[in-house]
Amino acid sequence: MEIIVAKDYQDMSEAAADIIAELVAEKPGCVLGLATGSTPEGLYAELVKRYEEEGLDFSRVATFNLDEYRGLPADHEQSYRYFMQKHLFNHVNVRPENTHVPNGANPDAEAACEAYEASIALAGGVDLQLLGLGHNGHIGFNEPADEFTKETNCVDLTESTIQANSRLFNSADEVPRQAYTMGIGTIMAAKQILLVVSGEDKAQIVRDVFFGPVTPQVPASILQFHPNAIAVVDEAAFSACEEIAEEACGCGCGHDHEHGEEGCSCH
Repeated sequence: MEIIVAKDYQDMSEAAADIIAELVAEKPGCVLGLATGSTPEGLYAELVKRYEEEGLDFSRVATFNLDEYRGLPADHEQSYRYFMQKHLFNHVNVRPENTHVPNGANPDAEAACEAYEASIALAGGVDLQLLGLGHNGHIGFNEPADEFTKETNCVDLTESTIQANSRLFNSADEVPRQAYTMGIGTIMAAKQILLVVSGEDKAQIVRDVFFGPVTPQVPASILQFHPNAIAVVDEAAFSACEEIAEEACGCGCGHDHEHGEEGCSCH
């Protein structure tokens, strides 16, 4: 995994947007896997800015979101479809028919999940999957478990995730208890992974994910095995990893790589 340590949240957002914008420019018909939550909001704002000021073209891009609450219709203010419309889709020239979010309003979990997997396969798979990181190591809604999930599935949310998301609802009682989410296997099948993490409150889980053992009890730890994964984290989120990173790289840059004749390639 390549690790890019950004100065702060804005720097992280810009660096991550650079990676996505480069892919969209190089492959106009790419398939983007997208994430929700507070961390990618700045990244999406950067992409909108580049569409408006630089003409970044999303007209041929297809998108697939990681997850959706089970039981929430698309027009519910806390649905992830609503989030994506608010922060990205309504502001760029992506075609509505090319944007995909699991159908949380479908009560048939098996049918909803199978249909989503089929749609991803029909699109040719995901070129780049954007991920955030939960405090307990979840990616998408893949919570700590005894084994890694494979395909899109219906999950029961842990109490810690319900409490973390309750700030977006009137109370914790209103937070849905289940969600449809891409499985770990679906996520790992993406050609490239882009993980974004911000804040000192994520420092310990970042350490566990990047440098701890690979275990389904820390779902994001599986990303250590992805052949093309990039993590963009701000200094606060990386603060518990600094000593380990210095041992890995020798220059304190946070990258796990060898040094060439000219020294560290990230300086």
